[in-house]
Amino acid sequence: MSLPGFVLERLAGDDAGTTVLRFERPDQLNPLSDATVAELHRTLDALAHDTPLRVLVITGRGRAFCAGFDLSEAAAAPGEDTLGRAAAWTARQEAFAGLVTKLRALRAPVIAAVNGLANGGGLALALAAEVRYAAASARFNAAFVKVGMTGCDMGVSWLLPRCVGLSRSFEMLLTGRMVDAAEAERIGLVTATVPDDELLPRALATARAIAANDAFAVWMTKRGGWANAEASGLAQAIELENRSQILAQSTGGLQRAAEALLTRKRSKA
Repeated sequence: MSLPGFVLERLAGDDAGTTVLRFERPDQLNPLSDATVAELHRTLDALAHDTPLRVLVITGRGRAFCAGFDLSEAAAAPGEDTLGRAAAWTARQEAFAGLVTKLRALRAPVIAAVNGLANGGGLALALAAEVRYAAASARFNAAFVKVGMTGCDMGVSWLLPRCVGLSRSFEMLLTGRMVDAAEAERIGLVTATVPDDELLPRALATARAIAANDAFAVWMTKRGGWANAEASGLAQAIELENRSQILAQSTGGLQRAAEALLTRKRSKA
């Protein structure tokens, strides 16, 4: 399905349950325009209620994953004539940043397959994913400090330190420098770096491994992992884990898995 700035592809066969969202303006390095952001919100709202969805993979076409904000639209924000400049830019900022919280709120885990440049908002979208893989060609930076804006944008100032540590995060945010794929892997920004032609296969292999697990268990694991990233201490984290385990046990998934394991053992005896 082709939409403004990206395409959505539902996979079948061994990859059933996985949907690939691919940015599709390669001649412009896959920027985020206002129209693209609006359509991404509508798409994520629909995916939030898509029961067959088990994993969402985000990637880009061409030399970029996503180059961030479309600077050709920087002169004005939609609605300035009626809302005023401050209100219009606030609405735009909230729309862009809201993509990160919607990705996090999806029941399905998100895998970012970063195939090239991930600048500004592109970095933010990659950080919003639970798992990140980088092609050898991938490059990351927090770009806005380079154009007179703060590097703290779209949740990056919260997400980035949790991946790379506070000192490295500040260094990236304050300089806006590029981080190549090898460094990204070394500092924990991505899980692994692979040759460009192996990027999507690696992401899909992980998606299959996730989709092979119980959907409710995966959802609770994603939700619990994010919640405990903000936990104030060990006791609070364990309390949430305990409640989540009892809730998961009530679905019967543990009993079914135990019965299947016993059946396999008996068949081998």
